[in-house]
Amino acid sequence: MVVVYAFGLAAVAVCAVAASRVLLYPNHRGLPENTFLREAETASAPAFDAGAINTELASPADLELAAALINSQQISVIKRFSDIVLSLALLAVTLPMLALTAIAIRLDSRGPILYRQRRVGFKGLEFEVFKFRSMIVDAEPDGPRYAATKDDRITRVGAIIRKFRVDEIPQAINVLRGEMSFVGPRPERPEFVRDLEQEIPLYHCRHLVKPGITGWAQVKYEYAASVEGARNKLRYDLYYIRHFSPLLDLLIVLMTVRVALFGIGSR
Repeated sequence: MVVVYAFGLAAVAVCAVAASRVLLYPNHRGLPENTFLREAETASAPAFDAGAINTELASPADLELAAALINSQQISVIKRFSDIVLSLALLAVTLPMLALTAIAIRLDSRGPILYRQRRVGFKGLEFEVFKFRSMIVDAEPDGPRYAATKDDRITRVGAIIRKFRVDEIPQAINVLRGEMSFVGPRPERPEFVRDLEQEIPLYHCRHLVKPGITGWAQVKYEYAASVEGARNKLRYDLYYIRHFSPLLDLLIVLMTVRVALFGIGSR
C-alpha cells in the first residue's frame, strides 16, 4: 500500500495482480500534513507527498528550463505586477498592526525595531532583508546558528510575531525594490548556504528564481533547523520551480493567510 498526500487528500493505491484501484479520502482528523505522513510511515505504508520532488530523480536541466519560463519576459511582467499589488496591499492592510508591533518590540526589549540581515537571492547574489527584530540584541556572539523551536534568544513579542509571520512583513519593502518576489523559495543566510550547497545536491537550484516572503516549502513543511530539514524543504522549493503557475502562487498566498490569521500550518 502506498499513501500519497496532496492538497488535504490521501490517495491510497492498492495494487493487485489483476487490477489496481485508487481510493481518495479526506484527512478526517485534520492532522497537519507532516504528522499525517509520519503516521502513514509508522503504519508501514510508504508515504510520498505529491507536492514535493524526489531530488534524487530531479534533473538540473529540467529545473533550469522551468526557471527560464518563470524568468521569461511575459511571466516576469505578470509576476512583478502581482508582487507590487500584493506588497502594497499587505502594507496598507497591516499598517495599524505594524505600528502596534513596533511599539511592542520597543517596550519588550532593548534594541532596534527593524534590522537587516544578509541573505542569498536570485542567481546567488546577496542582499539585505528587512525584518522585525524577534531576538535579543547580540543573539549570535559565536556566529550564525539556526533558531530552535524553543530558543531562549527569542523575545516574548518575538515568539508571537514569529508564530503569525508578522516579522516577515517588512520584506514587502524588498519585494517593491525588486530584490524578492512575494512568492518563492525563502532566502537563506550566506553562511548556511555555503554549507548546505556542499551537503545537499541541487541546493543551488533554489537560486534560479527570486526568493519570496512566503513559499511552497513554508506552507507545506515544518520549520527546518538542520541539514536534513533543509534537504526536505528543498523538495518543495524545487516542486514550486518545476510546477510554477499563477494558480499555485494564489494557493500559497491563501495558505499563508491562514497561517497569519490563525497561526495554523507550517512555517
